[in-house]
Amino acid sequence: MVHALHAATVASISDLKKNPMGTVAAGEGFPVAILNRNEPAFYCIPAKAYEDLLARIEDLELHALADSREGQAIHRVTLDEL
Repeated sequence: MVHALHAATVASISDLKKNPMGTVAAGEGFPVAILNRNEPAFYCIPAKAYEDLLARIEDLELHALADSREGQAIHRVTLDEL
Protein backbone atom coordinates (compact mmCIF):
# COMPACT_ATOMS: atom_id res chain seq x y z
CA MET A 1 0.00 0.00 0.00
CA VAL A 2 1.26 3.50 -0.81
CA HIS A 3 1.31 6.11 1.95
CA ALA A 4 1.99 9.81 1.75
CA LEU A 5 4.75 10.93 4.08
CA HIS A 6 4.57 14.44 5.45
CA ALA A 7 8.17 14.60 6.62
CA ALA A 8 11.53 14.83 4.89
CA THR A 9 13.13 12.58 7.52
CA VAL A 10 12.07 8.99 8.13
CA ALA A 11 13.12 6.53 10.85
CA SER A 12 12.00 3.12 12.00
CA ILE A 13 10.58 2.34 15.42
CA SER A 14 13.77 0.35 16.06
CA ASP A 15 15.84 3.49 15.37
CA LEU A 16 13.62 5.46 17.73
CA LYS A 17 14.03 2.86 20.49
CA LYS A 18 17.83 2.79 20.08
CA ASN A 19 18.32 6.55 20.14
CA PRO A 20 15.18 8.62 20.79
CA MET A 21 16.88 12.01 21.04
CA GLY A 22 19.09 11.30 18.03
CA THR A 23 16.04 10.40 15.99
CA VAL A 24 14.34 13.68 16.91
CA ALA A 25 17.55 15.61 16.23
CA ALA A 26 17.82 14.00 12.78
CA GLY A 27 14.77 16.02 11.76
CA GLU A 28 16.65 19.26 12.50
CA GLY A 29 13.60 20.87 14.09
CA PHE A 30 11.09 19.37 11.68
CA PRO A 31 8.86 16.28 12.04
CA VAL A 32 10.29 12.79 11.65
CA ALA A 33 8.00 10.10 10.23
CA ILE A 34 8.27 6.93 12.32
CA LEU A 35 7.65 3.77 10.32
CA ASN A 36 6.42 0.43 11.56
CA ARG A 37 6.97 -2.31 8.96
CA ASN A 38 7.50 0.33 6.29
CA GLU A 39 4.21 2.08 7.02
CA PRO A 40 3.92 5.44 8.80
CA ALA A 41 2.91 4.86 12.41
CA PHE A 42 3.24 8.41 13.76
CA TYR A 43 5.18 11.64 13.49
CA CYS A 44 7.74 12.61 16.09
CA ILE A 45 8.19 16.36 16.40
CA PRO A 46 10.33 18.49 18.72
CA ALA A 47 8.55 20.34 21.54
CA LYS A 48 9.18 23.75 19.89
CA ALA A 49 7.58 22.61 16.63
CA TYR A 50 4.57 21.25 18.54
CA GLU A 51 4.18 24.51 20.48
CA ASP A 52 4.39 26.49 17.23
CA LEU A 53 1.75 24.23 15.67
CA LEU A 54 -0.62 24.75 18.60
CA ALA A 55 -0.10 28.52 18.43
CA ARG A 56 -0.90 28.53 14.70
CA ILE A 57 -4.07 26.49 15.28
CA GLU A 58 -5.14 28.92 18.01
CA ASP A 59 -4.51 31.86 15.66
CA LEU A 60 -6.63 30.22 12.94
CA GLU A 61 -9.46 29.63 15.43
CA LEU A 62 -9.33 33.26 16.60
CA HIS A 63 -9.33 34.52 13.00
CA ALA A 64 -12.36 32.34 12.21
CA LEU A 65 -14.15 33.69 15.29
CA ALA A 66 -13.34 37.28 14.32
CA ASP A 67 -14.50 36.67 10.76
CA SER A 68 -17.76 35.15 12.00
CA ARG A 69 -18.44 38.29 14.05
CA GLU A 70 -17.72 40.70 11.23
CA GLY A 71 -20.67 42.96 10.58
CA GLN A 72 -22.22 42.55 14.01
CA ALA A 73 -23.41 45.63 15.86
CA ILE A 74 -20.80 47.33 18.06
CA HIS A 75 -21.84 48.05 21.64
CA ARG A 76 -19.82 50.73 23.37
CA VAL A 77 -19.26 50.33 27.11
CA THR A 78 -17.21 52.14 29.71
CA LEU A 79 -14.91 50.51 32.23
CA ASP A 80 -17.40 51.38 34.98
CA GLU A 81 -20.07 49.31 33.23
CA LEU A 82 -17.86 46.26 33.25
